[in-house]
Amino acid sequence: MSSNRIRRTALAVVTAAAVAVIAAGCASAPEASGTSGAAGGYCARMVTNSGGLNDRSFNESSWAGMQQAAKADGIKVRALVSTGETDLAPNVKQAAESGCGFVLTVGYELADATAAQAKANPDVHFAIVDEVVEAGNVKPIIFDTAQASYLAGYLAAGVSKTGVVATYGGGNQPPVTLFMDGFVDGVAKYNEVHGTAVKALGWDVAKQDGSFTGDFEDISKGQTLTESLIDQGADVILPVAGQVGEGTAAAALEHPGVSVVWVDNDGYDSLPAKYHPVLLTSVLKNTTDAVAGIIGSDVKGKFDSSPFIGTLENGGVALAPFHDLASSVPAALSTEIDGLKADIISGKLVVSSPSTPK
Repeated sequence: MSSNRIRRTALAVVTAAAVAVIAAGCASAPEASGTSGAAGGYCARMVTNSGGLNDRSFNESSWAGMQQAAKADGIKVRALVSTGETDLAPNVKQAAESGCGFVLTVGYELADATAAQAKANPDVHFAIVDEVVEAGNVKPIIFDTAQASYLAGYLAAGVSKTGVVATYGGGNQPPVTLFMDGFVDGVAKYNEVHGTAVKALGWDVAKQDGSFTGDFEDISKGQTLTESLIDQGADVILPVAGQVGEGTAAAALEHPGVSVVWVDNDGYDSLPAKYHPVLLTSVLKNTTDAVAGIIGSDVKGKFDSSPFIGTLENGGVALAPFHDLASSVPAALSTEIDGLKADIISGKLVVSSPSTPK
């Protein structure tokens, strides 16, 4: 992983907010206010990446954290919604100059603009999700998703009927490949423990290369790539591609026996209910609580720029329930996964990746 930043784009759930145009190419979500007024005139702003607010991913979960902070700390929050690259820098500048003391930006696309505005506005506190910007007034919010993806890979190998599982990404970027590294290593661990030979398609850990759709929004690309993986025998598939992953769920519906591992949020909650029958689990990032907690600390005057790194130990990452497919997961396999989780938390088992956040 670069010492300067973690590259990321991609994908959780909040109540959809009506969007009002406030400037050419830019939009703002309705302001949410706390009821207690405890923070006086304190306010916070959030800037989405080009995926928009309702992306079933980290923009939505970050906004949920802002809303949680508004309710808990009695503050006013607003989201500036970016719909394309040309919105990014102007939105961050607008947020930084809004008079609010805290600005949250979401994703690697906003790294340069965040760094520039943090330098120009040293009295404003910033945080950035899934990226590292090194500045005294910027707090990175990052997640060691390989830990939870490792459990998902072990699970996938354990429930596969074909002996073939797969993963793919939206782009070859560390926050994406971190999931893929953990998943493939988890499959390898299952093979080691059980003497099996389950194949993992779509990612080569040694070469750090594999299958990518090239974007995070075109659902049809996800469906096309997933169809090719299913044709090769894959019956459990992990898409790390934001909205593109919905194409995987759509393909799975058309192929009985194929299931999906979602990422970032619990797909059972954020995806349409028609996909419930194919959702095996999700690799979770608890962006909502991280954002809410960091804003709460800032309200209390306890801001610091040391990165927040979500792990299995601190609850920043996790494996979601199996929901409708719980009966397909043998009790013994579930127990093994619980044991692996405990070993990772204790340090007995170390899950590592070139993209592991530091």
